[in-house]
Amino acid sequence: MSVTVKLPVQLRPSAGGVSQASVEGTTVGEALESLFASHPELRERISDPQGSLRRFVNVYVSGEDIRFLDGVNTPVTDGAELTILPAVAGG
Repeated sequence: MSVTVKLPVQLRPSAGGVSQASVEGTTVGEALESLFASHPELRERISDPQGSLRRFVNVYVSGEDIRFLDGVNTPVTDGAELTILPAVAGG
């Protein structure tokens, strides 16, 4: 399944400056692995050393937060959009 991954500005330098990438996968986890294969620097920014999503990285499938679905096992359909949003702190 072809999935579009939208990347925020803070992740684009690790992805060669692109704002989105087309990847393959039937689940969020497979799509992320496909993304990491094309842009290895993103793995460190999105995943922790154990391979789980970093605590402050939010991933959405067609606007739905995967934390309230099946996490990285959430299925994706052909043409789905994944949006990755790291939390930003400051004040």
